Amino acid sequence: MSSDLMKNKVKNIVKKKYSEIAKNNSSCCTCKCSDDISKELGYSKKELDSVPEGANLGLGCGNPTALAQLKEGEVVLDLGSGTGLDVFLAANKVGEDGHVIGVDMTEDMINKAKENSKKGGYKNVEFRLGDIEDLPIDDNSIDVIITNCVINLAPDKSKVFEEAYRVLKNKGRMYVSDIVLLDELTEKQRADEELLTGCVAGALLKDDYINKIKKIGFKVKILSEDKGISKKQYQGMPVESIKIMAYK
Repeated sequence: MSSDLMKNKVKNIVKKKYSEIAKNNSSCCTCKCSDDISKELGYSKKELDSVPEGANLGLGCGNPTALAQLKEGEVVLDLGSGTGLDVFLAANKVGEDGHVIGVDMTEDMINKAKENSKKGGYKNVEFRLGDIEDLPIDDNSIDVIITNCVINLAPDKSKVFEEAYRVLKNKGRMYVSDIVLLDELTEKQRADEELLTGCVAGALLKDDYINKIKKIGFKVKILSEDKGISKKQYQGMPVESIKIMAYK
C-alpha cells in the first residue's frame, strides 16, 4: 500500500471511531466517568462545571489551557477540538475581545461542538471542519495554539507542526499535551486499530516527537511529563503524557 493510501486509511479509521464517540456523547460509560478522567488530567471541578454539558468526553491527556497563560484579546486555535471543552475554557480566558477557533476533521464532533456553543451562549468561538495537516486558517493569524492528545493520531506529524508554524504569528506559541512512546512498539501493536484510536499505535518515540517540532523551526520547552498515565489509562504500555511549549 502506498504512503498516501496508508495515511488515508489511518484517517478513516480515526474518523469512524471518533464519530461513534461523538454520537454516543462520551468516550466511556457516563459523564461522571469523563469528569473523573479529566480531573486526573488536571482539570478543576470549577473548569468542568463552567462548560456546557456534553463538551467534555474525557478524551485528553492533559489540560493545555492551564499551561497556556492565555491573555484577554488573544486569538487561540485548538487542534482537534472535539466537542469543544478546551475551546470553551480558552474562550473564558481570552474574553469578549479574544477569539477561539476549534478545528476537527470529524463532522460529528464539529456538529456537537456547535450545539454546545449555542447552549453556552458563546460569542467569541467558532468551529471549522478541517484537517490539522492542512489547516483552514490564514497565515500568521494565531497568537496561541493548544492541542490535547490529538497529534499522535495524525499520520504526518511533521505536516501538523509545519501548519502550526505557518498560522502562528511572530513570537506565537503552542502548548501541546500528547502521548509519546518511551519504548518502541511491536509491528502487531502498530497495526492494532484499537491502539491507534486509543492514542498509542500512532505515537512517536519522545525524542523523535520533539525533534520533529524543532526541525520545523520551533524552540521547545518540556513543561512536564506524566509517566503515571501508563498504569492509570494505558495498561502499563510504554507511554507517557508530555506537555510541551513550542514557540517561534
